[in-house]
Amino acid sequence: MLFNAKIMIWKTSPAALTAWRSLMWKLSSAAGLCSGPGSSDSSVSDEKPPHTPVMLKEILHYLDLKPAQVVLDMTFGGGGHTKAILNTVPEVTVLALDRDPEAISLAQQLAKQHFGRVKPLLGRFSELEALMSNMNIKPGSIDAVLLDAGCSSMQMDQAKRGFSLSKDGPLDMRMDGERYPDMPCAADVVNTLDQQALASILTAYGEERHARKIASAIVEARRVNPITRTHQLASVVAGAFPASIVHARKDRLHRPAHIATKTFQALRIFVNDELKELHTGLCAARSALKPGGRLCVITFHSLEDRLVKHFLQDRDLSHLEQCHFIENKRNGRREKLVDKNRECNKNAHWFPVQRKVVTPEKDDVRENPRGRSAKLRVVLRR
Repeated sequence: MLFNAKIMIWKTSPAALTAWRSLMWKLSSAAGLCSGPGSSDSSVSDEKPPHTPVMLKEILHYLDLKPAQVVLDMTFGGGGHTKAILNTVPEVTVLALDRDPEAISLAQQLAKQHFGRVKPLLGRFSELEALMSNMNIKPGSIDAVLLDAGCSSMQMDQAKRGFSLSKDGPLDMRMDGERYPDMPCAADVVNTLDQQALASILTAYGEERHARKIASAIVEARRVNPITRTHQLASVVAGAFPASIVHARKDRLHRPAHIATKTFQALRIFVNDELKELHTGLCAARSALKPGGRLCVITFHSLEDRLVKHFLQDRDLSHLEQCHFIENKRNGRREKLVDKNRECNKNAHWFPVQRKVVTPEKDDVRENPRGRSAKLRVVLRR
């Protein structure tokens, strides 16, 4: 039986929604290609370097927690932020949410070390309100919320999870792990959807300029053999371009970046419905916070940051494509789409603590290059 449609949250853009419906229809009569992140794979290395939380001192500063307060860590991950909070603030209680069962396992271990101070919650952002209700935690009772968006280092470091193009493993990318065994994975997407649908996903969620070329290469390659591994997909994408430009792109540290990086980002966001989940999570955080409570949100790419920025301006994001940008082909400038439903009272829910976005210091980026693109926004709940 395929992934329950009642649990599934529809994709945010019309093209992505169409692609998802097409994927589910095509998979309804065929088995998916995911072997599951827990499956054995002798060629997969699961080396886990020490977890380094992003912008740790900034988070501790802006959360401004007091003894015995309650903080909600909406993306527990490897637990770096939560551990620092527990060691810094006496008697503070942390609600540790994560959709990844492996992360929650770590949270449960931490809870044993800090009796009564860590309460693990397994679920997505969209399940948070129900989880808190089950624990008799009332809306408007949380002192602070931390939301660290995107993929965790723990997920990236495990080749078997299929998030990293630098580690060869099954092309999976499901943040929920095996929690929903019938949920389509990245391999299902690249081997099932047609060329137009793949191009739409790469454009919408990877902001990939060469989306059509890459989608065409994927379709051609899968006619020979199904694309089921990360290195296989990276090679297919690289094969669509001259060798001289495979690493021509640069990251924010001006290091060579693989041409398939945006393809992997797009597939990950699509498979996990990340933008819709992020929007739902922000709404849940707003509901959970007490007046005067603090919200700290870390984002790692423009799609996330744009959505968060507009949400904190109290824009109506019921149609998330409103927070995207379009190109004006006549003059080449980037123009914002007009939000006709924008509320008249611009900041009805939030008061900015730091008006400018906070970015990592140079020394922190050198120590933790993965945090190079991080942006932190901090607000108070009115």
